[in-house]
Amino acid sequence: MYKLAFEGEDTVIRIKRDLMDQDTVTRLLDLINLAAFLEKSRTVEDRETIQARMLGLPKGVALLRDPALNKGTAFTEKEREIFGLQGLLPPKVHTMEEQVMRALENLRRKSNDLEKYLFMISLQDRNKTLFYRVVTENIEELMPIIYTPTVGQACLEYGHIFRRPRGIFISPKDRGRMHKLLRNWPYQDIRIIVVTDGERILGLGDLGADGMGIPVGKLALYSACAGIHPALTLPVTLDVGTENEALLNDPLYIGLKQRRLRGAAYDDFVEEFMLAVQEVFPRALVQFEDFGNINAFRLLDRYRDHVCTFNDDIQGTAAVTLAGLLSAIKITGNKLQDQTFLFLGAGEAGLGIGDLTVTGMMKEGLSREEAQQRCWFVDSKGLVVKSRGDLTGRKLRFAHDHEFLPDFPAAVAALRPTAIIGVSGLKGGFTPQILEAMAGFNERPMVFSLSNPTSHTECTAEEAYRFTGGRAIYASGSPFDPVIYEGKKLVPAQGNNVYIFPGVGLGVMVSGSQRVTDEMFFVAAQTLAAEVSTEDLEHDSVYPPLSKIREVSAKVAAAVAELAYARQLATRPKVDDLAAWIKAQMYEPKYKSYL
Repeated sequence: MYKLAFEGEDTVIRIKRDLMDQDTVTRLLDLINLAAFLEKSRTVEDRETIQARMLGLPKGVALLRDPALNKGTAFTEKEREIFGLQGLLPPKVHTMEEQVMRALENLRRKSNDLEKYLFMISLQDRNKTLFYRVVTENIEELMPIIYTPTVGQACLEYGHIFRRPRGIFISPKDRGRMHKLLRNWPYQDIRIIVVTDGERILGLGDLGADGMGIPVGKLALYSACAGIHPALTLPVTLDVGTENEALLNDPLYIGLKQRRLRGAAYDDFVEEFMLAVQEVFPRALVQFEDFGNINAFRLLDRYRDHVCTFNDDIQGTAAVTLAGLLSAIKITGNKLQDQTFLFLGAGEAGLGIGDLTVTGMMKEGLSREEAQQRCWFVDSKGLVVKSRGDLTGRKLRFAHDHEFLPDFPAAVAALRPTAIIGVSGLKGGFTPQILEAMAGFNERPMVFSLSNPTSHTECTAEEAYRFTGGRAIYASGSPFDPVIYEGKKLVPAQGNNVYIFPGVGLGVMVSGSQRVTDEMFFVAAQTLAAEVSTEDLEHDSVYPPLSKIREVSAKVAAAVAELAYARQLATRPKVDDLAAWIKAQMYEPKYKSYL
C-alpha cells in the first residue's frame, strides 16, 4: 500500500505490487501528484504549464528539432505559447493541408528523381508526420521516389549524399555488445526490423553499408502502406565489409573498408545479432532484405522455425508474382496447372517464386513432382537440367530430364513456355526475338520482367507490347507509364512487393504470431489477386492500383492474422471483427494536440 499527500490531505491508493515494477509505481505516483496539483492550480496558465510538464515534451528549439514531434508552422497559438515557440516560427499558423501543398510544390520543382528523393528524406528528418501524410496521399507519385527505382540510385551514391544517420549500423567491431547498440535506439517497443548486409542491393550488387537506403525505404512503406507506426520500426545494416572495389577505394564510403566476413565468422556474427534482437526487442519480426544468394536461403532455413522472421526477396517476391499469375489466368481463361513457366535467373527470387507457384498448382490437384515439372530455369550457365554436375541446393528440385541448352533463347524455342519470368538483373534479357517467339505460340503470352531497378529490367512495357502485337500480359518490378497500342490503353502492372510485405507484417504484429510461414505468403497472394477488379483486367493490369494499397494491406493483414489464429501461432486474444479492428489500429499521419 502506498500513501499520497495532496496539499496536506491524505489520500490512500492501494496498488497491487505484482502488477507493476517499482519504477512504474514511482512514475505513476509522480503523475498522480502532478495531477492533484494541477486540479488545485489557480489559473489556466498554471494548468497549461503543468500539462506540458506531464506530457514530458521538450520545449523551444528542441521541440522543433524532434522530427517525431515537430509540427512546424502548424503549431497552434496556444502550443507556441506553452512550449516556448513564439518568435521561433513565423506568425502564420498553417493547416496540415497547406503544409502538404507547400511540400508538393517544392518537390515537383526538383530537376530529377534523386533530388526529389533527397527532398523527401529531408522532410522525414524534419517532420515525420508531414512526410507520411504527403506519401500516403500521393502514393502513386512518390512510391518510385522513396523506393524503387530511385532508391537504387540513392544507394549507389549513399556515401556522397549522406546527411544524417538512420537506423543502427553493426559491424564486427561490435561483437560482444550488440545488445548495447540496439538499446541505443530511442524506441523500445520495436515490432518490425528490416535488416540487410548490403551484398545484393536490388540488381546493383554489393553496396556494403551504402545499402542502408533499402531498410530505411522498406520501413517507410510499412508505415505509409500498412499503417504501422514509425516508432515501432527499426532499420539495421550489418556491415560485414564489401567486395566492391570502387567502394573500398572511395574516401566517402561510410562502411568498413575490408573484405566481407565469410564462413563461420559470418554465421557467428549473424547469430549474435539475432540473439540480441530477441533479448532487446522480443516482440520484433525480423525481415531479411537483400542478402546475397550464398546466405539468403541458408539464413532463412536456419531461423524460420524458431524466430519470427522472413526473407522478402524470397517469400515476398514469390507472393506478389504468384498473385500476378493468378490474375493473368483470369485473362487467359485457363488454370495455373496448364502453364509452362520459364525463369530467366535462378537466384533467391526465382527459386522462391518457383516454390510458391508449385504450391499453387498443388492446390489445383497436381502432385509436387508434376508441379515442379512445369517450372524451368535458365541460370548464367544455361538451362537447369539433371545432366549438369554443377547444381546444388534448391536448383536440384527444378532440374529436369532434358538436353542441356546453352541460353535463354534456345530454352524459349525448345520449351515453348506460356510465361517467361525475368529475375536475372540482365537488362534486355527479353529480346525482341524472344518476345516475338512468345507471341508466335501463345495467344496471350505472360511476360513478367521483374528485375529492379528500371536500368536492369529484362524488357520495358513498351517493348513487351510492341513485339507481341499488344497481346502480352505484362508485369514489371519497376513502374512504367501506361502504353497506348493501336488505340487501346494498356496499363503495365508493377509487381511490387509492397503489395505483400507490409500487410504480412501487420497481420503478424496484430496477431502476435510467433512465426511467419510460407502458407501466410500463399494466402497473401490469393488475397491480393482477389483485389484485382474487372476494370483492372480490362486494361491487362494484373495488380490493383497503388492508390488502394492501404485497403489491400489491411485485407492481407486480416488473412494472415486469421491463419495465425487457425494454426495456433497467435499470442494475442482474437477480437470478434478482426478486419475492422485491424483498420482501426492503422497509423494515420495526423497532428495531435499537445494540450
